[in-house]
Amino acid sequence: MNRLAVQFQRLRTNRWARLAVLFVLLLAISIGLAALFNNLLSPLEERLYNFSWLAYLIVFGTNLLSNLTVIAPVAIGASIMVSAATLWHPVVIAFFAALGGTIGELGGYYAGTLGKKVAFDDYPEAYDRVSDWVNRYGVWGIAFIAFQPVLPFDMAGLIAGASRMPVPKFMLACFAGKFPKYIIISYFFVQLADALPFLF
Repeated sequence: MNRLAVQFQRLRTNRWARLAVLFVLLLAISIGLAALFNNLLSPLEERLYNFSWLAYLIVFGTNLLSNLTVIAPVAIGASIMVSAATLWHPVVIAFFAALGGTIGELGGYYAGTLGKKVAFDDYPEAYDRVSDWVNRYGVWGIAFIAFQPVLPFDMAGLIAGASRMPVPKFMLACFAGKFPKYIIISYFFVQLADALPFLF
């Protein structure tokens, strides 16, 4: 019995280690892509200030598309958001990113209305834990999962759709979590760009 408990603990630890490696990898990809976008845009920086509306539209669109699919490379949307935040006002950039991301999360929500555990049969423990949060805390659970950067939000969208949470409540909770998270990320990378200008 003790040996089985050790094996189970090892499996749980490995899952967290893989999640930590994935988080660091996504962070590194986001920094790399943001640096690439900034280097490509730096010769045009003077002219770009006249087209801030286009930057907001691009940030909105890329976050909408990267959040629309159930499993998507959100690093691209985050990288464009971070790159734009170093040129334009970070709060406005975060607002349009959160708006696009919130609308994009409807893809996961509507996928959840089709079937409860379709995409997460391999991780029933994680599904049950997130499902418990969403069912217990409702809107606040969705907002918390949207705010934190570790757990994939797609699972919460699927669960909210499966539990038939009203769409306006889901979108409000999603935006309430994503907007402050994107503000923090934007300001973090603006400060990082000021401290390490050779990266950006």
